[in-house]
Amino acid sequence: MSEETPPRPVPPTTPTTTAPTTTAPTAAESTLAINEDWAATILGLVLLVLVLVGLIPTGLVP
Repeated sequence: MSEETPPRPVPPTTPTTTAPTTTAPTAAESTLAINEDWAATILGLVLLVLVLVGLIPTGLVP
């Protein structure tokens, strides 16, 4: 006579009703940061403007 144990009932889970929290940005997050991508973009735009104005001769532009 084998005696198997019945599976244990799983208690129902209750959904969480907490609202997502939003936090205000810290001072470090809200400051203006220029990384190398923005620096390269700004430099490229400056060079383009210098070529269009004529300060850089077209012979130097490949």
